[in-house]
Order: sequence, then C-alpha cells, then structure tokens
Amino acid sequence: MAKKKKTKENNRKIGKKILIMVVAIIVIAIIIVLLVCNHQSTATDALEMTKSLRTEQQELEESFESNGYTLENPNIIVDPYNNSPLTALVIFETEESLAPTVTIEGKDELTTYTHEFEKETTHYLPIYGLYADTENKVIIECGNKRQEITIKTDPLPEDLILPTSVEKEEDKLTNDLYFFTPSSGGYTCAYDTNGDARWYLTNTATWEMNRLENGHLLVSTERVVNQPYYLTGLYEMDMLGKIYVEYSLPGGYHHDYYEMPNGNLLVASDDFNNEKGTVEDYIVELDRETGDIVKTIDLKDILNMEDGKSENWVEYDWFHNNSVWYDEKTNSITLSGRHQDAVINIDYDTEELNWIIGDPTNWSEEYQKYFFAPIGDNFEWQWSQHAAMITPEGYVFLFDNGNNKSKNKEDYVPAEDSYSRGVMYKIDTDKMTIEQVWEYGKERGEEFYSPYISDVDYLEKDHYIVHSGGIVYVDGKNSNQPAGISGADRLVSDTVEILDDEVIFEIVLPTNNYRVEKMSLYGTDTFELGTGQTKGTLGETEATTTRFGFITDAKEIDKEYTSHDITITNEEDRLAISGRFVRGTEVKAILYKNGKIKEYEIPISKRPYTALCVDIFTAEENENGIVVTKYINKEKLSGKYSIYLQIDDTIYKTNQYIEG
Repeated sequence: MAKKKKTKENNRKIGKKILIMVVAIIVIAIIIVLLVCNHQSTATDALEMTKSLRTEQQELEESFESNGYTLENPNIIVDPYNNSPLTALVIFETEESLAPTVTIEGKDELTTYTHEFEKETTHYLPIYGLYADTENKVIIECGNKRQEITIKTDPLPEDLILPTSVEKEEDKLTNDLYFFTPSSGGYTCAYDTNGDARWYLTNTATWEMNRLENGHLLVSTERVVNQPYYLTGLYEMDMLGKIYVEYSLPGGYHHDYYEMPNGNLLVASDDFNNEKGTVEDYIVELDRETGDIVKTIDLKDILNMEDGKSENWVEYDWFHNNSVWYDEKTNSITLSGRHQDAVINIDYDTEELNWIIGDPTNWSEEYQKYFFAPIGDNFEWQWSQHAAMITPEGYVFLFDNGNNKSKNKEDYVPAEDSYSRGVMYKIDTDKMTIEQVWEYGKERGEEFYSPYISDVDYLEKDHYIVHSGGIVYVDGKNSNQPAGISGADRLVSDTVEILDDEVIFEIVLPTNNYRVEKMSLYGTDTFELGTGQTKGTLGETEATTTRFGFITDAKEIDKEYTSHDITITNEEDRLAISGRFVRGTEVKAILYKNGKIKEYEIPISKRPYTALCVDIFTAEENENGIVVTKYINKEKLSGKYSIYLQIDDTIYKTNQYIEG
C-alpha cells in the first residue's frame, strides 16, 4: 500500500513539473510573438512598388477605345505606350470585315511606306515611321473609302544623334531603314535613306536588335543586373514599343542572342556565382515557351583561360564573348572571343571544340590542331573581332577591329596606322586551311578604325553591311581604347552598305553605336491587346549570412540617407538598394522577418562584374566614394520583410517593408 501511495506522489510531482514546463514554453512563445510583433511594427511604411513597363502598358490600354470611332473619325493615340514617340495607334470600327491599307508619306519614294493589314471589323492600326515635330500625312484606304488623317508629333530629344553625312545610290536602294543600337548613352534609333530619324525608343535598349520569326523585335531590357552593362534579359516587343514577353535570366544578357530553328533563344549570359569570378564566358539556351534555361555552355570547360592573350585580356574577362551564331547545317555554334583574338566553333550537342580562327601565337600545344593554315594571297588574321557569323555559303564573316595586329607587344601597330574591316574567310575543315575571300575597310585606313564594338551583316550574296561603330579620337588622334576609358573628345560611327563591291549607301553619325540592322519598317507581326507575359526568372539572391535573432538597437537613418545618397527601390521582381560609399566601408542590406535575419553584403567595388574598367579608384572617388547598387531578387522571398541597412558597425532602420 505504501509503495502504491509513493508512486502516486511521484506521478503528481512529474505532472506538476510537466505543467510548469508547458506554461513556461507558452509564456516564452508569447514573449517571442510579442517581441516579433513589436519589432515588426518598427517598419511602418510599405515601400511603394515601382511599376514595370508591362504593368504601365496594361493600364494604358484601358484608354484604347474603339466603340463609336469610324474611319472618318478615328481614335488616334500618338506614342500609345509612352516609349516610341514616332508611332501612333489609329482605332476605328467598320460594319464589314475589311483589310485597310495605310500609307505614311515621306519626302520621296524611298521614304514613303505602305502596309496592308488583315481583315477585321475592329481595327487597331499601328502607324510607324512618322517624322518628328511634323504634321504627318497618313492615308488610310479601307474598302472603297479613302481617308487622309494628320498626326502631329513632338520634336526629337535634344540628345538624339542625327547623321553628319549621308551618301547614296538611290536607284540601288530599297526603302528599308537602318536600325542602330547605342554603345552606351543615346537612343535605339532607325534612320531612313535620307538620314531622317523615323523611329526611336525612349527606354534604353542596347546590344543586338533584330526581328524574330513572328515579326516582333527582340531588344534588351533597360534594367541592369550587374555593372557596367549586364542586363536582366530581353523584351519581345513591336514597333509601338508594346512588350509581349519579358524574358529574365539569372545571369542576365549582354552583347548578342540568336533565335534557333526550334524558336528557342541562344543568349550570351553570365554565371555570376562561378568560383573563378569570370564574366562573358557563358552561353545559355532559353526555352521560349517556359522561359526555362534548358542548356548551358561554360567556355572555361572548353578553352584554357591563359591562352592567346590580347592586350585587353584580364583574368575575370579572359574571353569576352561578343557574338553568338548557330549554324543548322553543322549543328554548331560560333562565338567571338575579343580578348583572345579568337573565333571558335563548337559542336552544339557534345560541346567539343571544332576549330579556332585566329593567330595561334601564344596558344598551348594541345590547341594548335584546332587552328587553320592560311592559303591564298593577301591573307590577314583578325584582331579583337566582333559579330562573327556563318554565311549561307559556309563562309565565316566578321568585323575585324584590327587592334594591334600582333600577339607580341613589340610588334603592335599604333592606332593612327591601323584599320578595321569587314572580312570573309573560306575554311576547309578537312584540310584545316583558311582563305580570305572578301574584305572592305582596309583601303579606308585609320579613318575607319574602330578599336571596339562594330558589326557586319549579310543581306544576300555580294550584298553586305559593314559598320565601323566605335571610331574614337583623343586630341585629334585615333585612340586604341573604347570611348568610356580613353577620354575621347570625338566619336564617329561609319556604316556602309555594299552591293557587288560598290558602296551604295553610307551614313556617318557623331557617336559610337554597337550594331546596325537593315530592316523593313513593318514586319509580319500583328498588333494584339493584352497583358505582357513574364518568362524565366532572375533567380534567388543568396544571402551572405542568415541567422536568427532580433534587431533591437537600430538607429534612424535620416542623416545617412542624405550623406550617402541612399535610395531603395521596390521593383515588381526585386529590391534595389543604392548608395555612395568610400572604399573600405562595410555595407550590408538586411531583411528581417519573424526572427530571421538575412544579410546581403554590398561590396564597395567596381569589380568583379565589369569588362571595361578595373578596380582602380580615382582621387575624387577615394575621397567622395562611388555609387554601388545591390539587387535582391524576390525569388523565394515570401511574406513581409522589414528593411535595414548596416554601415560599418551601425544598423539603421528604414521604417519600410516589402511584401515578397
């Protein structure tokens, strides 16, 4: 009996202890919840969302009214999407299904444009090719009716570049336009055969620009993912500037893309998380339907980074790929490595190296078998080349920038004695021989010398574009360096169209341009209303450190906002935090939620993701600091995050939060 009584007493004591522990746990949990809730209350303001271009366009379309508008009294909206000022949308309805034809009157036959639309009863007619600061005359023929309308446009921006000269053989030209993309500042712009601007975008689009098979344009986004020029991805848009799809890539986009036969996109991209910290040596295939990356090619797995160094070679930008070209006949891709003076070709399936075009000097023995032996007269290798492609004849066509013209420093040719050229090579991959079959530019000498960027285009057999887009002068002399680092005082972009070895068109601009495409004003695409899609992802931004705890000693940031020019922007898919800091300052962005602290280091550096500058600060930058930006993608962020900023040992509260 005593034993049984003792057991009950022990059970009562154990139960009491368990009850005390449960109560303690509940109290602690309540305290934690109260602390968390109290802490979260410090972020009182939701950081306003910056609308994307796609969202803004969706809102604009609400005013695209057709009801009650007729051919005689149409709804005319100039620059309907606020980024293509020399366009308009003409909207009206007809009782019958009719196919309207529009004519945009130019100054002559070559600059007048006509286009027939599909049959509809509700008509949305994109009007392209308007003159700036002009009452443009547009004629619409619909059924048996003819209506003339006037569309007034605003003046060109003061900083839009116009040609300094245009020369042409009118009887040999078509009424296509010449589309230029800027190398840095400026506008993506199309000029007619008179040199008049007939289309431009106000949102910056750089690098390659071309038409897809569906008739849409494919241009870069204006959104930087890493300095100096790596962009989040690509917009598929029409000439009105309407975005149908925004493609985002974790490694961003630079220089070039190629639409493959299956519709997918080969894109020059980056792997910003690779162990060696390199850039411009990574190519991806993007699935057009899903936006997923379905193939990656890392050139570090194919080439030796230390081989074939040019003057511009640096360890983190050892290859500097500036073009991507897929050849269906050989199922291979051709890439242009500016910093190795090498054009390479690799098998698309196996990723094995097929061949290399360039001077084999300073390349390892294991790669010598991939080089060609020159044959024929007047042969020259290319140097720091751009825009390599395979022509329908199987020739390799590229822009030979011509930098230094040697691998040996003692044999370098100075800029004032150099030249650039478009050049075409015939290769024999069985005999491994190479023959130069065509060139243009050498005869122009130093006036046609571009030490960077530039382009060639194949229009048809014996009909080409050669674009020397990066001519740079310093103190009246040719420079061997890009405009951004040479202190240039004069820039020139010289583009020629050549037919049967005769220059039939030449346009000269007082700026530098990356690429030029000759295209018709209207494509095969049709205008469609509707929300633009997003495909792909910028990927997850990994925190430098993740820990659990509370931030209880944060200070107000008002004064720091002023002294460091801090801005925090809440984009639809990411958070951008910018500020000016001197080198050596330790800066972190901090996101806090429910006791979880995610810290993101913000390096005060011009590297590692820069191709044209090294991490050297000027005296002014050492004193006043540089502006740096940290992008934190919202991928895998969910819920409400309070935003803090740590500068050296002090944590500052912004009193703002975002919803992931």
